Amino acid sequence: MKLGYTIIYVPDVPASLDFFTRAFGIQRRFLHESGTYGELETGQTTLAFAAHELGALNFSGGHVEAHSSAKPLGFEIALVTEDVDLAHKNALSAGAAELAAPASKPWGQVVSYLRCPDGSVIELCTPMATA
Repeated sequence: MKLGYTIIYVPDVPASLDFFTRAFGIQRRFLHESGTYGELETGQTTLAFAAHELGALNFSGGHVEAHSSAKPLGFEIALVTEDVDLAHKNALSAGAAELAAPASKPWGQVVSYLRCPDGSVIELCTPMATA
């Protein structure tokens, strides 16, 4: 078993793909002609977005729409970068909301947290030091 996809349900798939390109420099891999599903170029594990309408088809009991939740969901996507400060500023300029400014952690990483316009939570962090 291996992790293949992380799919985030969002109100506007093309807008989420565009935000990730502008904020983090991650390029779009695919957008379905319907505009209801798209993927980013994230390497072996795919980060994808699907429209809430697809979520409604998949989850008969409904689902929490992150963009309309007053609080961030208890779920994050971590993006690793050598320059958290710069990446954080770029994301804010692209429309993200700051949840926590870049800070040095006791284990040696610099970490920050953002909320994307679609409601998803992003952790920006430096690579973990290897011994």
